[in-house]
Amino acid sequence: MNPDKKKSLLFFLLLLAIAAINVLWGQSLAQTNTGIRVWNWNSWLILLAGLPFIFIQKEAGLPELIDHTVTNRYRIWQPLLIGFLFAIPDVIIVGFLLHPEPYTTLPPFLQPFPYSLSLYSSGALEIEIFYRLIPITLVLWLISEKLLKGKHREIVFWSIAILTAIREPLEQWPSGSTWFIVYATASGFAMNLWQAYQYRKAGFIGAMMIRYGHYLIWHILLGVYIEFFVLR
Repeated sequence: MNPDKKKSLLFFLLLLAIAAINVLWGQSLAQTNTGIRVWNWNSWLILLAGLPFIFIQKEAGLPELIDHTVTNRYRIWQPLLIGFLFAIPDVIIVGFLLHPEPYTTLPPFLQPFPYSLSLYSSGALEIEIFYRLIPITLVLWLISEKLLKGKHREIVFWSIAILTAIREPLEQWPSGSTWFIVYATASGFAMNLWQAYQYRKAGFIGAMMIRYGHYLIWHILLGVYIEFFVLR
């Protein structure tokens, strides 16, 4: 196992460990707090489905999670900023314009801080495993590299990128005014498509950092603002 793959495996195991801590933390909080969203161990176990795909990133034509050819600018900081840019309009539109009345409780898409840090980082990992890591790696490795012997890589990649990008908007189809449905669907599709592009460019961490950036603003900092400044 080369050094990049070894570091990638260790990093993925670290993410799994954080998700395990989230299970224990949530179950502990739920004993004394109502409204806590709790992961169970079945939720954690399904994350293990992503583990085999960590070993075939290069074979699928993708960067390793920790790849010496990819700088942190493209793996961490640039995608984090992209996530911020997608989150800010969501906060303005959904958090305030569509909710002009004062908050009296934390809305259902937010959780108490600092538990929100572990919950939404684990949630981001789950989504990225099943929206990006498994489907994109599997299709590129099996179809592009094995069956087509490296031919038509662009067509194969953009086909699976578009299919994975449209999944989340369809699964979370919004309700409300037509303009909001158009905005939410287009924004969700654009972010997921950018994540697929970032995955190919900078690896799985690059794709995940976009979602981390979005969740940091949308789920965590908005929650901190409402919990500590609005409700007190």
